Amino acid sequence: MQMQSVAQLVYPSQCLSCGDLVEDDFGLCSRCWRDTPFISGLVCDKCGVPLMGAEEGGAGMSASPPTPLCDDCMNVRRPWSRGRAALLYEGNGRKLVLALKNGDRQDLAPPAAGWMARAAQPLLSDNMLIAPVPLHWMRLMKRRYNQAALLGIELSRILQRAICVDLLQRPRRTRKLDGLGVEERFAMISGSIRVHPRRRHLLIGRSVLLIDDVMTSGATFAAAAETCLAAGARDVSVLALTRVAKSI
Repeated sequence: MQMQSVAQLVYPSQCLSCGDLVEDDFGLCSRCWRDTPFISGLVCDKCGVPLMGAEEGGAGMSASPPTPLCDDCMNVRRPWSRGRAALLYEGNGRKLVLALKNGDRQDLAPPAAGWMARAAQPLLSDNMLIAPVPLHWMRLMKRRYNQAALLGIELSRILQRAICVDLLQRPRRTRKLDGLGVEERFAMISGSIRVHPRRRHLLIGRSVLLIDDVMTSGATFAAAAETCLAAGARDVSVLALTRVAKSI
């Protein structure tokens, strides 16, 4: 305890976002916490985006309410069963993701995984296998780490679920999806993800939880989910740190 107190004097805890002093490591100051768009309340059951209306189980709700879905998930086929996200990809949420992905802020992975773990609760099942969305090896060499894998490793520890960081591979390099429309994204990513031939036995008959840092159209999650299902997974759920969402 004395050593910890000395360390805190020499290296005081700082806000993950703005750098101001905070009481605990890996925390946000009150201002940044307020400005971080955490997702709560009623959400789409397929992608986790916030929806207008009362949360399930509220007063006046029927015993078996219809599955809440956003407009996108009603109009686009989702091969996975359920999905959630911890933050909206806007404001401080976008800032934190970009720092993790492009700013070498690997220290953001543990707290971000904690936020994701709370969002993941409705998705969890026994013997579920966590698998990060893969990067092409050239992009991995350039970045030096896969941010989805970092999040997945921390989630595995928090949720006490097994993880296979190389369950999926990306043998074909695709251009960045930024700026592409929905149809272009799905066409670009189609067929670009496969199951590692020496890891396939791990997912047969098993529930898989796919992890990524951002969900935009869902094209990458769809390609990964279809690959897992074709290889014998029982079902697939998806979990993103952030979700790009239209204004509601």
